[in-house]
Amino acid sequence: MTLSRYRYVVVEGPIGAGKTSLTHKLAERLNADTLLENASDNPFLPRFYQEPKRYALPTQLHFLFERTRQLRDLAQGDLFHAGTVSDFLIDKDMLFARMNLDDDEFELYQKVYADLAPQASTPDLVIYLQAPIDALQERVRRRGVDFERGMDADYLQRLANSYSEFFHRYEAAPLLIVNTSNLNFAESETDFELLVERMSKMRGPREFFSRAA
Repeated sequence: MTLSRYRYVVVEGPIGAGKTSLTHKLAERLNADTLLENASDNPFLPRFYQEPKRYALPTQLHFLFERTRQLRDLAQGDLFHAGTVSDFLIDKDMLFARMNLDDDEFELYQKVYADLAPQASTPDLVIYLQAPIDALQERVRRRGVDFERGMDADYLQRLANSYSEFFHRYEAAPLLIVNTSNLNFAESETDFELLVERMSKMRGPREFFSRAA
C-alpha cells in the first residue's frame, strides 16, 4: 500500500516527543497542509507553568475553543483538498483537563466541551510518539521555550503516563505507536524514511514501530 490513503494524519505525544517537527516533515512528504495547535499563541500558558492551579482552567478553555474552531474549519473545507497533517488530537484534551483541573473545574470543563461538541473528522492514521522522561526533558530544554524551563520531571512523568493510558484505550482510528528512544525524525533522514516505510505497510488497527540501539 502507498501513502496516498492518508488524507488526514495526526501526530501525538507528550511535550518534547517531537510531534510538531514530524508533522511538518510528513506534510511535506504527503504534499499536505499542516494543522498546528500553536501552543505559544495561548496567552495563559506561560502563567499556567508559573501558577498551575490558578491558570489551569483558562489555559484549557483557550485550547478547547481554538482547537474546536480549527477542526470546524477543517470539516468545512474542500473534500478534494490535498490532505492535512496535524499535531493535535482533540480527543486528548480531556487528558490534560483531568490531570490539571480540580473536580469542580473539571465538571465545568466537561459541560463546556459537551456544549461545543467538537465534530472532528476521524484521522486515517494517528501516530503516537513515545519517549523516556530524560529524553523528553532534554528535548524541552533544547528547544528553549522560556516558560517551559520550569517544567519538572514529575509533571512530564504524569503526562507521559496519562498519554500511555489514553492510547491504551484508543480505538477511534488506526494507531501507529512509535518508540522514539532510538529514532530522531527531525535530524535523521534515515529514521524518517524508516517511519514512512512503516506507514506504507500498515495493515492492522494498532501497530508498533521501534528501532534497536
